Amino acid sequence: MAPSSTIIAKLKVQLKLSIARLRMVQQKDEAISKQQRRAMAGLLESGKIESAKIRVENIIRSDITTELHEILELYCELLLARTGLMEGPTCDAGLEEAVQSLIYAAPRTDVKELQSVRALLCDKYGKEFALQAIENSDEKVSTKVLKKLEVTPPSTELVNGYLEEIARTYGVDWPKRPEPEFVDDEVDEDDENPSGGQAQKVLEEPIMAAAGKGGREASEREALSKATPPRNLGPSSPLRVNPPSPSTDNLHPRVKGTLDLKPASKMKETGANPGLQSKGPVGGIIPDVDELAKRFAALKK
Repeated sequence: MAPSSTIIAKLKVQLKLSIARLRMVQQKDEAISKQQRRAMAGLLESGKIESAKIRVENIIRSDITTELHEILELYCELLLARTGLMEGPTCDAGLEEAVQSLIYAAPRTDVKELQSVRALLCDKYGKEFALQAIENSDEKVSTKVLKKLEVTPPSTELVNGYLEEIARTYGVDWPKRPEPEFVDDEVDEDDENPSGGQAQKVLEEPIMAAAGKGGREASEREALSKATPPRNLGPSSPLRVNPPSPSTDNLHPRVKGTLDLKPASKMKETGANPGLQSKGPVGGIIPDVDELAKRFAALKK
C-alpha cells in the first residue's frame, strides 16, 4: 500500500479535476436540456401531446443526472476542504457519508475523474470499507444519491408537471383552457349594479360633506393625502434571497419574502406607542393613528 501522504496528495489532484469536470458536464447538459425544452414546446403547440409525454422523460432523466452531479460535486468539495481529517487509517465519522457516496455512485456515472477518486479512496481505507460502501450494508450512502440513481419511470404527475412548466415558460396554451361563455341575461335597471350604487353613494357622501365645511377641512384633507409614512416602517432586511431553481422534487419553488415574516419586537413596541410621532420625508411630523381617525371622522360629518 502506498504511504498515506502520497495517496492524499494524489486525491487532492483528482478531487480538483473531478470538480472541474462535473461543472463542465452540468453546463453541457443544461444547454442540451434547453434545446429539448424548446422542442417539447413546439410539440405541445402543434398538438402532439403523446409524443411530448414520451420525449419529456429524456429531459427528466437528464435533470436527475444533473442533480446527482451537483451532489457529487459538493461531496468532492467537502473532501477537498477536509483532507486534514483523512490522515488517519480509518474514515472520520464526518466524512463517511461523502466517501461512501462517492464510492457507490462513481461507477454509475460517466465522469472518469470520479473513477480515479474512487480507486484512491478504496486504496486508502481498504477493501472491507469499500465493500460496505458498494453494498451499502451500513446504510451510510446518502439517500439523495440512492434516489437519483433509481432506474424507474417518472410518475404521470411529474411528466404533466414538466409539460405544464415548459408550456408556461414558452407561452404555449397547454392544457387548453375553455373559452368563457358569455351569458346575455336581461337585468332590471334598478338591480343592474346594486353594490356599485351603494359604493357610489358611500363615496359621494363624504365628498359632499367636505365641500360644505369650508376651506379648513379641504386643506387639512389635502395635507393628509400628501403625507407619506416614513420609510423605516415595517420589517426590513438587508438580505435579498433569489428564488431557488426548480428541480425534479419541486417544480414550483417559493421563497418567503419580508411580508411573510413577523415584525420584530422593537417594531411592535414602536407601533404600540400611541403618542409616538416620527418625521417623514413629506409633511413634517406625521400624526398618529388616533388623530388621523378623528380628522377623517370630522371630514365625514
